[in-house]
Amino acid sequence: MSFSSTGDRFAAFRHSSYTRFFFAKFLLSFSQQILSVAVGWQMYDQTRSAIYLGLIGLVQFLPSLLLILITGSVADRYNRRAIASICSLVSALCTLALLIMTVTGTFSPIPVFIVLLVFGIERAFAAPAVQSLAPNLVPEKDLSNAIAWNSSSWQLAAITGPVLGGLLYGVGATTAYTVSVIFAVLGAILLFMIPKPAQHSAGEAKSWDMILGGFRFIKADKVVLGAISLDLFAVLLGGATALMPIYARDILTLGPWGLGLLRSAPGVGAIVMALFLAAYPMKHRAGFYMFMGVGLFGIATIVFGVSTHTWTSIAALAIMGAADMISVYVRESLIALWTPDELRGRVNAVNMVFVGASNELGEFRAGTMAHTFGAVPAVVIGGLGTLAVSVIWAMSFRQLRQIDTLDAPMRSASPA
Repeated sequence: MSFSSTGDRFAAFRHSSYTRFFFAKFLLSFSQQILSVAVGWQMYDQTRSAIYLGLIGLVQFLPSLLLILITGSVADRYNRRAIASICSLVSALCTLALLIMTVTGTFSPIPVFIVLLVFGIERAFAAPAVQSLAPNLVPEKDLSNAIAWNSSSWQLAAITGPVLGGLLYGVGATTAYTVSVIFAVLGAILLFMIPKPAQHSAGEAKSWDMILGGFRFIKADKVVLGAISLDLFAVLLGGATALMPIYARDILTLGPWGLGLLRSAPGVGAIVMALFLAAYPMKHRAGFYMFMGVGLFGIATIVFGVSTHTWTSIAALAIMGAADMISVYVRESLIALWTPDELRGRVNAVNMVFVGASNELGEFRAGTMAHTFGAVPAVVIGGLGTLAVSVIWAMSFRQLRQIDTLDAPMRSASPA
């Protein structure tokens, strides 16, 4: 965990608005993790098709891509807290729809994909608003502390959510969806309880220049562009989340609890890495270690792909999470600290499309490849692709590779 400029580990929580935001985000992330495990297992249980597992990610990603010119501008022009609150209620309604389908026996691919499409639209608007809201809730001196806690909140949900989701699904799909709905509603209530924060609204007239501001900022800053695109292609190629139901059921012969264990393993690795970096922060060669982390992510992906032993697979996934945590923290810190507040929504909208492409589109890539070649070749080929990306990006983005400390570029970089 990162300290604030005052050296207070819990500096962000001295502000009541941020405390509500933190627990709201945790509950919503927890809800999404439970939902993800339940939908993936239930879909594969009914269809036995890898292509359907890939489509789960694709239908949630497409809205972020198609609405990118709208969602970021909305987050910059309107009340981010209100946008996040309304979106969280929509998320609860989508989960409720899946619960009703399960109870009535109408759970099938087409209606599920329709619900997930609505869920994707909600996330497209929520993501830039939520990511841009935290800097409005704490003073600048506590912002780095808030960023560290935000990352840990998501990782904690990523660890415990899938395990609980698997256990709840073992009791029954309706139980898993019910708990997911409750957490989403509680998160929405906490967001509504946050007083309207100060926000520097985009004062520009509505124009293409204003709408494309996020693209211009990222394109102009080669370090930010390199960090975002590196994470995009590394996870796009190396992601194996969509295929975990296949590994849990057919390769490792585990039940729903085992799927939860597999889904949680990367989060465990990420938390361990976050704690290690808090105790032993990178003082030099940060760019070099970032690329080494991406390379390690690729190697661990290959090991997971070929493993037929449960604990070897879990260890490989934990290493993947630890390696990925390095680039995630660097990327989020750059965006939060370098971006002017009036641009944060648009920049985060672009970033969320990159993140969505790496995760949801990566799931589609994995699902389609597994449908064509089999699950194991799909994961191994993806891991080899990630290794290639780490080498190509290290050669192409010299400024990112040569970053020494994480603080120095943040003070000296210019968005121009």
